[in-house]
Amino acid sequence: MTILAIDQGTTSSRAIVFSGRLDVLSVAQSEFPQYFPQSGWVEHDLSDIWSSTAAVSRAAIEKAGLSGADIAAIGIANQRETTVIWDRATGRPIHNAIVWQDRRTAETCAALRAQGHESAVTDRTGLLLDPYFSATKAAWILDHVEGARARAEAGELAFGTIDSYLIWQLTGGAVHATDATNAARTMLYDIHRGEWSGAMCDLLRVPRPMLPQVRDSAADFGTTRPDLFGAAIPIKGVAGDQQAATVGQACFRPGMMKSTYGTGCFALLNTGAQAVPSRNRLLTTIAYQLDGRPTYALEGSIFIAGAVVQWLRDGLGLIRDANETAPLAETADPAQGVVMVPAFTGLGAPYWRPDCRGAIFGLTRNTGPAELARAALESVGHQTRDLLDAMQTDWQGAHDTVLRVDGGMAASDWTMQYLADILGAPVDRPQVTETTALGAAYLAGLGAGLLPAPEVFARQWNLARRFEPHMDAAERDARHARWRRAIEATI
Repeated sequence: MTILAIDQGTTSSRAIVFSGRLDVLSVAQSEFPQYFPQSGWVEHDLSDIWSSTAAVSRAAIEKAGLSGADIAAIGIANQRETTVIWDRATGRPIHNAIVWQDRRTAETCAALRAQGHESAVTDRTGLLLDPYFSATKAAWILDHVEGARARAEAGELAFGTIDSYLIWQLTGGAVHATDATNAARTMLYDIHRGEWSGAMCDLLRVPRPMLPQVRDSAADFGTTRPDLFGAAIPIKGVAGDQQAATVGQACFRPGMMKSTYGTGCFALLNTGAQAVPSRNRLLTTIAYQLDGRPTYALEGSIFIAGAVVQWLRDGLGLIRDANETAPLAETADPAQGVVMVPAFTGLGAPYWRPDCRGAIFGLTRNTGPAELARAALESVGHQTRDLLDAMQTDWQGAHDTVLRVDGGMAASDWTMQYLADILGAPVDRPQVTETTALGAAYLAGLGAGLLPAPEVFARQWNLARRFEPHMDAAERDARHARWRRAIEATI
């Protein structure tokens, strides 16, 4: 028995084949282009998404020495909030995908907020009025593609996040569905009632005939077209990438917390059956849904984490490879105290300021590449502390939390040690760092009846390294106070 996990991300598509014991058998990955039509706008060509996903899936199966007939189930983890609208008859998108980072609907969100609608949005969806989420992106497409709104009302168009689009393509248009974790990120889903909200659809101008069916995270999402992989494979697990990582990190008990450091940084704190409202502009969301019962989480979203290293490489040319960043940072002069606020696409939680842009403070004549590299990596730790501080204020269960980390930046010992130091809390890195794909694979195996219950799976989680905080509390607080001053100045 083997399971194929599709991890469709913001900058690349990956596929990993897991054994029945959830060991990695093969990995295939392919980057694809990002498009920036205007400042603050980010798009994907859906043909790149689909072709890269299909190609890496075939490559991973082949590299494992298997055929499609050997794959028992498929699990999908996807970049969340990225918005797609396509023609039900042809399967062709009517516009490029609008990526979660895109800020083009900031004015729309600001207008709705000024009209007093944000509390109603938060009460039903757990979200804030921000262009990050899918609904205003969908409305923008309908308003800017000729005839699209009328066609949507008539049921000719389908809306979805990337998971829905992949399911549609994989099943040859037989299934238009999503899971509860992805639905919860659209600003259209009532996370308490477990259904699409008519009030939100009306407020945000998204016709209900466009919407996919919402299913559990481990459920039947149809079978693939036989011609894709040489056999019809059941799709049995789906979750947004951050929720899939929460599952992969086995954060099944209330109070457990994970943080994924990819393009952005996303920290989720399991709050169990209780949907905890935030007083600090965090998100109340669904961590996963099994057997019709949602498990909730508090989430803090940072828009720029690993992307700041990409900027050092591609924007400034200071490094040739991401792995050079930590060794370069080690050579920096810490006394300079350079602070970088990487608000390239605005500030996420707990500030939610889409209008902000990045800034660097404390530059001197002696500031060089090493100091900029150090400030870039430190910014990830400070942003995470902002989230943890907010969570601890919102919910008593957030205190004394050990943070489980994953994602590309989690491989950097320097970055993880600084994270532990600035948080004043332990940081645990697991033996299996492919936690997003692992979570998707586990959900697929669970949905197919091939893998055990969550509490059994949790016992298989193994620690690779714990980073204990060593920084003096006074220094920690002084450093973070300097960061907060930089944030205030940026805003």
